[in-house]
Amino acid sequence: MSAQSTRAAGGYPARLDGRLEPVLSRWLWLVKWLLAIPHALVLCALWIAVVPLTVVAGFAILFTGRYPRAIFDFNVGVMRWTWRVTYYAYSALGTDRYPPFALRPDPTYPADFTVDYPQRLSRGLVLVKWWLLAIPHYIVVGFFAGGWTVGSEYGDSVRYAAGGGLIGILVLIAAVVLLFTGRYPQSVYDFVMGMNRWCYRVLAYVALLRDEVPAVPPRQRRPRSRPPATRTAAAGPGRRRTVHKGRAVSRPRRRWVGVGCAAVPRARDPPSPAGRPRTDGPGSPASGVPPGGLS
Repeated sequence: MSAQSTRAAGGYPARLDGRLEPVLSRWLWLVKWLLAIPHALVLCALWIAVVPLTVVAGFAILFTGRYPRAIFDFNVGVMRWTWRVTYYAYSALGTDRYPPFALRPDPTYPADFTVDYPQRLSRGLVLVKWWLLAIPHYIVVGFFAGGWTVGSEYGDSVRYAAGGGLIGILVLIAAVVLLFTGRYPQSVYDFVMGMNRWCYRVLAYVALLRDEVPAVPPRQRRPRSRPPATRTAAAGPGRRRTVHKGRAVSRPRRRWVGVGCAAVPRARDPPSPAGRPRTDGPGSPASGVPPGGLS
């Protein structure tokens, strides 16, 4: 199996990439979450810094229309680092290579996340896009990535029910298949990458990095094949030729022959070759019918 790659489709300026390695360990995924704990501790501190920096960037956009470049690079770097760790540990399991402790891009690592720096941003959208306009996306991301919680009261106690996301379920199925077969299902990987891509596009949008609304590329419809038109063409005297689906079918014409007071249809025979008299048909000696018909 050759290395498979999945890249962001369409022209959205936030691009999430992942390359599925051809050979993966059958059992390493059982302990990857444990190996990722050092990254989780560092990322926890980095995300604490991302929140106030995003607020500062929001005010900068409101008054100047520009996102401070230093804050932009730092926030994108934290997202990139997060994607590398989740791609390794539990959001895709697409590689066994340990992720680097770095904010900068690493072309040698099979997972990456980049966002194009915007020259100008809307001053008005900064007030509403991160909460009001993003509500439908929050619902979809909650279904994909999980993290939803439902609470109910029973007397003096409160009970909560939390649920995981579709990404985690599919990755777990792929991990079980990998454990027994040594192969990662390509179709599951493509679907998981699509959901992760949507989640990170929404993340870039609500973090004020871009003004473009995340959207799913439209589904391409296959053109329907129409059958060839049926037409009638002349095929010589006495016959009609019907062309249907590339095949010609000849049908004899009918003429009416009077018999007493009744009229019956009679198939007209093709004309005889020149120089040879007819041996059948009205008016011929073998037919017994005079040329004018019976009266």
